[in-house]
Amino acid sequence: MKLENMAENMSVLVTGADGFIGSHLTEMLIHKGFKVRALSQYNSFNNWGWLDGISCSDQLEVVCGDVRDSNFCREITKDIDVVYHLAALIAIPYSYVAPDSYVSTNVVGTLNICQAARDNGCSRVIHTSTSEVYGTAQYVPIDEKHPLQAQSPYSASKIGADAMAMSFYNAFQLPVTIARPFNTYGPRQSSRAVIPTIIGQIASGQKTIKLGDVSPTRDFNYVLDTCRGFIALAESEASYGETVNIGSNFEISVGDTLNKIKEIMNSDVEFVVDDQRLRPSDSEVFRLWCDNTKIRELTGFEPEYSIDAGLKLTIDWFLNPDNLSKYKTDIYNV
Repeated sequence: MKLENMAENMSVLVTGADGFIGSHLTEMLIHKGFKVRALSQYNSFNNWGWLDGISCSDQLEVVCGDVRDSNFCREITKDIDVVYHLAALIAIPYSYVAPDSYVSTNVVGTLNICQAARDNGCSRVIHTSTSEVYGTAQYVPIDEKHPLQAQSPYSASKIGADAMAMSFYNAFQLPVTIARPFNTYGPRQSSRAVIPTIIGQIASGQKTIKLGDVSPTRDFNYVLDTCRGFIALAESEASYGETVNIGSNFEISVGDTLNKIKEIMNSDVEFVVDDQRLRPSDSEVFRLWCDNTKIRELTGFEPEYSIDAGLKLTIDWFLNPDNLSKYKTDIYNV
């Protein structure tokens, strides 16, 4: 099934469309010609998150609600062909203090979306996982057979959500694929993540950068590559019932990433450890490096953006005062 050839006749639902990856995925789907229903988290201000600032917002059907409500999920999946399920609580530090919330949103929310998709006859469900479920690498690069290690309540909730989604494929033949992106970065990312934390503090004129541990390594992926990976999996019948990594197969430490950003921004900032940004020792994931063989073999997907190219685009976005003003760069928010 080539979605790109059927775009004009296909309706898709993006949950978590108001967030970082979700807003970019929504834009990409609109530009490809899909009819998009975009779920934004309900709030009394009628704030649509990052959807408020995108150029194609007038082409969207935006609905506000909560995936924790099964009746609501049943309503928003009516007349939908493909579901991209991205809605989730994702902040690792907040999961230490509010773990119940992660179970209700991530696990129960996934149950609700899968049940609703089944009830309404949706032809495709792409469920979003995370490389955090692997924990610190036992071997590299990490393929999909790597053991799962719940090193935070967030990770545990996503392991549970992945299992729930896969159970609907095994038990009910719901055409589910679990998309497992490694560390995505780019414009609109929350300042809880390390790359916007560094860029935002430098762009706002600070001379000392507050970070946690800079020794862990990550496989960073520019957000548009991650979105392309999602769509490639949705187009692939061979990926039904599969868990598939989305990553670059390139490993870099947080410290080396900091140095790249300093060089691109021509900055001489110094780095200091901020204790409140440190994870508990057994909870820190020290090494992530993606084996992207499976997605390449299933779909032909290859990343288009190098780490240097992606960082330059992200920095340019943050240097726009209108964009930077949306961030509280001097405050650490869990």
